[in-house]
Amino acid sequence: MANPNIVNVAQIYGQTNYLTPASTSTLVLIANTGGSGNVFKVDQIVAANQTNTAANVTVSFYSNGAVTSGNAASGGTAFPIASNISVPAYASLIVMDKTTASYLLEDRSIVCAGGTASAITFSVSYEQISS
Repeated sequence: MANPNIVNVAQIYGQTNYLTPASTSTLVLIANTGGSGNVFKVDQIVAANQTNTAANVTVSFYSNGAVTSGNAASGGTAFPIASNISVPAYASLIVMDKTTASYLLEDRSIVCAGGTASAITFSVSYEQISS
């Protein structure tokens, strides 16, 4: 089931994930694996710089091949929603909020990368919806 019908929702669970990449590699922030029977309504993504120098961030949707959160970026095509944006020292960037919420279908993922190792903490809040 690639796109569950959410008219007759069986369950909605609120979820929040956090990730501070220890390198500049792209990592999965949230993944909706194929066959999950779920759709994720992504309500908020925040990138918080916890250092005294600016650091760049990139956040992208990946079109397929979702893997477990925290692993290397999954397959498919990357569609950036924030591309190489500088976050000032001790500041936060709201990449997505409820006014720009989006749905993450099965076999899709959202990946993130910081331009400086261990500088950025990413958080994502979403609703896991199953029919």
